[in-house]
Amino acid sequence: MSKKPVIAVVGSFNMDMVVSLDRLPRLGETIAGERIQYAPGGKGANQAVGCARLGAATVMIGALGNDRFGREIADSLAQEAIDMEGAAFMEDFPTGVASILRTQEDNCIVVVPGANERCTPDWIDEHAERIRQSGLLLVQLEIPLESVIRAMEIAREAGVKIVLNPAPARPLPEYVLRLADYLTPNETEFEALSGTDIESEEMLFQAMSSWQRRYGHTLVVTRGEKGIAAADKDGIRTIKAPSVKVVDTTGAGDALNAALGYGIANGWPIGDSASFAVRAAALSVTRFGAQHGMPYRDEVTIL
Repeated sequence: MSKKPVIAVVGSFNMDMVVSLDRLPRLGETIAGERIQYAPGGKGANQAVGCARLGAATVMIGALGNDRFGREIADSLAQEAIDMEGAAFMEDFPTGVASILRTQEDNCIVVVPGANERCTPDWIDEHAERIRQSGLLLVQLEIPLESVIRAMEIAREAGVKIVLNPAPARPLPEYVLRLADYLTPNETEFEALSGTDIESEEMLFQAMSSWQRRYGHTLVVTRGEKGIAAADKDGIRTIKAPSVKVVDTTGAGDALNAALGYGIANGWPIGDSASFAVRAAALSVTRFGAQHGMPYRDEVTIL
């Protein structure tokens, strides 16, 4: 039996408060929702669940409030066999919360970081050995940027591959971009990072080629129902997404990043990793809830 890849996820914990409704309200408008549901979330935690369900030995590093939401999230992740020794429980800061308005077609999200802002570089240093002993580091941008940078520096010094999911979108110093081995923006995030208005697929591919030549890492642009486009030193390849019945798109990007990271940690070629990631993301949107929707390895294989 092959050994499980070890993936360290440094990132956020949130409690998602999901309001389902027929349509999004206009500015200043009050409308009735259908229902509200609570589910553990946060990009970091979502991706950790995704990695664990696919079969990786997963380590999570971040910060929670020592409150009801924090304990519920910790219990939920422990049930997924995620190593939570790197989770700090903060007494004076509440667990992060994401308020999600969800329609049949799309969603919009407001995040209140809470304890995620207390995931400091010092806390990352306390758990540096967990990063050094992993086969891959997976990071996002829902914790302080200086903490993301510290985690990436530790991984780079140890020769650990780094996947940076630059979400939510924000300006990033060139130094940070050059630390990443893989960068996984969606189309909107890539436009913001590259400073390019992309109006066609040809423009996208030109911008991706220019970006890859500049930074040298593998660029994976996620494109929703269109799948993904990946650029490396061998050129650009596209992988189409399978057609599925969409229930909830909330965790699709996190499912894709988890599966891409899993493939990379296993040493798969980028084409195989990207195809696996697209199938995982497609499966995730057929279920409600970001973490609940994360697929298991055998489900992705048979899609």
